[in-house]
Amino acid sequence: MKISLTNGIYYVYEFKEAHNHSLATGNMSQYLRSHRKVTEAQLANAEVAKSVGISNKATIDLMTKEACGPENLGFISIDMKNRLYSKRTLKAKVGDMGGVLEYMEKKVSEDVNFFYSIQVDDDDLVTNIFWTDSKMVLDYALFGDVICFDTTYRKLDDGRLFGLIVGVNNHKKTIVFGAALLYDETTDSFAWLFRTFLTVMSGKHPHTILTDEDAAMAKAIRSVLPHSHHRLCV
Repeated sequence: MKISLTNGIYYVYEFKEAHNHSLATGNMSQYLRSHRKVTEAQLANAEVAKSVGISNKATIDLMTKEACGPENLGFISIDMKNRLYSKRTLKAKVGDMGGVLEYMEKKVSEDVNFFYSIQVDDDDLVTNIFWTDSKMVLDYALFGDVICFDTTYRKLDDGRLFGLIVGVNNHKKTIVFGAALLYDETTDSFAWLFRTFLTVMSGKHPHTILTDEDAAMAKAIRSVLPHSHHRLCV
């Protein structure tokens, strides 16, 4: 499209339909980015729900019912996720990640086989952390046929999920194979954790993995641990 310098009128000189799309209809305009917004009240409710272990999906489902449908909600799920992420980033204490890295390096100096891995996002902000030590690796080699990914410890003050990968030894005692701090409960985060765990454990897949019921986690297990039997904790 060009504008004529003589009369100021726009003229269409070329039109490529392949790069076009249908305009949003009136009853779909609320889904346009310019029309979507998470209110402070909605954000506060989501933060309270997350602090007691309610997932984002469950919170948004409830808000949708209260609003009598998604068309009245005012946002979509990714909008809430982005707002929560921004809020956590702003609330993060200065030096938190520096303290974590300092602790990890200290453990490496004490145990040459101590292993940790950190995942960062596109803005170089730390999202997920996993660590294990030489005893945990040895225990997994001996007793890693059945593992449990335990997330009952839930979240830290900054909202991160703390999880343990545990098992049982020959004395019927609980042993830890690894620990993780996860930014969120998405398939991508769980998949990263399981891939990292397999890397340090020399690629040994557990025969069975026990977890809480979580659709995102189940999808990650099917992708990363396709030969492991996935069972739910009761």
